Amino acid sequence: MAEYINALMICLQPLHLVLIIAMVALGIVFGAIPGLSATLGIALLLPVTFGLSTETSFVLLLAIWIGGVSGTFISAVLIGIPGSSSAIATCFDGFPMTKNGQAGKALGIGMTASFIGTVGSVALATVLSPVIAEFALHLGPWEYFSLCFCAITLVASLSKGNIFKGIMAAGIGLLMGCIGMDPINGATRFTFGNTYLSGGISTVAQMLGMFAMCQIIRDSARGEAKMPDANVGNMKGLGVSFKDIIENIKTIAFAFASGLWIGFLPGMGSGISNMVAYGYAKSISKDPDSFGKGNPAGVWASETANNASLGGALIPMMALGIPGDGITAMLIAGLTIHGLQAGPLFMTEQPDLAMLIFACVMVAAIITYLIQILTKRWFPYILKVPYHYLYTVILVICYIGGYGISNTMFNIYVMLALCFLAIFMSVSGLPTSPLVLAFILSSKLERYFRQGISYAHGSYAPFFTRPISAVLLIVSVFCVVWPFLSDHLKNKKKMAVAGAQNEVNDD
Repeated sequence: MAEYINALMICLQPLHLVLIIAMVALGIVFGAIPGLSATLGIALLLPVTFGLSTETSFVLLLAIWIGGVSGTFISAVLIGIPGSSSAIATCFDGFPMTKNGQAGKALGIGMTASFIGTVGSVALATVLSPVIAEFALHLGPWEYFSLCFCAITLVASLSKGNIFKGIMAAGIGLLMGCIGMDPINGATRFTFGNTYLSGGISTVAQMLGMFAMCQIIRDSARGEAKMPDANVGNMKGLGVSFKDIIENIKTIAFAFASGLWIGFLPGMGSGISNMVAYGYAKSISKDPDSFGKGNPAGVWASETANNASLGGALIPMMALGIPGDGITAMLIAGLTIHGLQAGPLFMTEQPDLAMLIFACVMVAAIITYLIQILTKRWFPYILKVPYHYLYTVILVICYIGGYGISNTMFNIYVMLALCFLAIFMSVSGLPTSPLVLAFILSSKLERYFRQGISYAHGSYAPFFTRPISAVLLIVSVFCVVWPFLSDHLKNKKKMAVAGAQNEVNDD
């Protein structure tokens, strides 16, 4: 408790408080404008953190993350275009509410639900992460290898489209992670005599190339679309009351629980949790036909769930060193920049910094809510920012950040190469999430695998005989097999239905 109070005091220092306010405001803008995102904001800020203290760096990164994730509902409500995949379900009822003249209420629900989801999930993460980390300290390299392997296969199996494409993307990430020095004996691999590659591919260059630059090029290729005008109606006041919360408490509770759990699972994230929560809210409603026509419960469910996923994703990141989604993978990269490694030892050896992360997210969530309340009437103007100005600024920041990694042009070339790789993957239908996660976990995966074999004197048996390791490997196999099994069962069901219909027609 003392560490948490000290962390709060650090967050409330004048400099850090000003930075949180500024980054939250910037994050809201990034989240609100379709095509930009909190992911892009963090990618642009990573190079800036090189010259800052660890505390100040995470104040910046966490504040723009919270503001960016929360801000996605703004465009979903006002113009029916989600700021990111986490707000897709918000469009279903948020935009109809705006067309019905209830824009103020829809925005108020979005702000309040985001606040409830973030604050509640982070409070639980603050309590649960040290407990899970303490348990994780008793695990060996066999369990850690299986955990990393399970995380990669889970993300690959959940990728959109063909599971083989997800596995292929993860394989590319693992191959990229092999470049540089061997984590055990220090031998160089795949450097081809280039000394710049001896330290491996820069994580910052990868994030800037595959997320920031790739996003800008893809959006530019589509052309600059003019945003439709928002029918804002009455924007006075918060728009929601305590009575509204009580009336939707069952929906909020399920959305919170599902968002927390889905956020905890690697690769799932808010893009899935908002859809799951929306489906549940519709299933328990006394008037399900009103969903899609402006039912406030749909907005409550979606926004509570996608923000509860934040706290859920923090738990595996902090306690186990496993990123729950792409953004937490970037936060782990931020720790690496400062010579730190997320995981159970981080929680015990750096408790002050660990509590600072939780405290900063909590403070940022509160400030996000206050800023949104005060600036709600100006939300429509955010969507009028010309894209070509934003793209120019972002590209300049990318080049400066790429050069600043090592003060050489080499990382700019790496950044451009990875940008073109990401564009090729996008055109080919290969997902980038498995690649990023596999790249982040590749060194751990190899180190734990080789340590496990070394400790067992060359035997592979402990990976399969130790209970926790065996269970995780079984889950990994299930993740790979399930898509095929699911398709088989669906086809079998369709054939059975078709056969029954033919019998009815014959009769």
